[in-house]
Amino acid sequence: MLRLLVIGVGLGVITGTALKLLAPRLSGVGLPPPRISPGADPLAPLARGLGRNASLGRFEPRLELGELSRRWAALAAAQKGLKATGFLLVLDDGRYAQLQPDVPLPAASSIKSPILLAALEELDGGKLFWNEPLILSKEVIGAGAGWMASRPPGTRFPLFEAATEMIRVSDNSATNLLIKRLGGKVAVNARFAALGLTATQVRNWLPDLDGTNTTSSRDLARTFALVETGEKLSPRARDRYRGIMGTSRTNTLIPLGILKGIGGAEVADPDSELLARGITVLNKTGDIGIAYADAGLIELPNGQRAVAAFMVKGPFNDPRSTDLIRAMAGAAAKTLVGGAEATPPKAP
Repeated sequence: MLRLLVIGVGLGVITGTALKLLAPRLSGVGLPPPRISPGADPLAPLARGLGRNASLGRFEPRLELGELSRRWAALAAAQKGLKATGFLLVLDDGRYAQLQPDVPLPAASSIKSPILLAALEELDGGKLFWNEPLILSKEVIGAGAGWMASRPPGTRFPLFEAATEMIRVSDNSATNLLIKRLGGKVAVNARFAALGLTATQVRNWLPDLDGTNTTSSRDLARTFALVETGEKLSPRARDRYRGIMGTSRTNTLIPLGILKGIGGAEVADPDSELLARGITVLNKTGDIGIAYADAGLIELPNGQRAVAAFMVKGPFNDPRSTDLIRAMAGAAAKTLVGGAEATPPKAP
């Protein structure tokens, strides 16, 4: 019996070794190489949806959606006195559209999305702590959006509250608290440059009603892409970024534009309507009267993700500015999802 036991163990070892050596050769048996029909779009497999092993994508424009770019140009040209820019990139396959995407325009509150990215990078590096207190001072109290300005100097806010309120209700004092904690305007601008956000500059504390703080459509779209692709943040910080962006209350620009672009009606809560159609938008707007912006991540019904940003500068409180952003977002939705033709804003 001892001999049989020894022989059995030996045969098992020999058989296992042989199978291991043959496995690479056997793995390809019976599997023909993938075939692409002549003239077929090599990006088509990606367009059908995402598999479980799909990559997170890259900020890499590869194939321009020329018709959409021309549509944006026509929509903008029809509005005299408005300066408009836009950029869209599908992260999964590199399709993109553009309208002067590198032109710097007043950032307004849209600059808060790259500020949040910079803060979460520092958190990842152990230089910030999620619950550390930020002390309100007269220097950083900002008028306009938000509620923190109503608190007396010396009030302490945890970092997570300031980061959340900066996006949720676009709190200007919360934003200034973060800028100061990150080392001030010069340090924040250096971090923007390191992130490749070449048009993004903080020159004044918010609300910056004169529009001296600038960014571009490409920079805003790149900000969301750097987060979503995992290029700059850890998975935990990425989840925090997405979670905070999901609290943003203003959904009347890109989300409403997308909804109308796919044939939906104008409703009070476009996010819920989009969710029912398999679309999620995580966005941050900007509005200082002379300039409007909106940028964010768009999750499509087929599982793909796109980043988009639109900026318009024009006369103070001109309703055509917001109408134009919605029209451009609607045209993008029609291209990516299908639906009704984008309605251009009314001529002055």
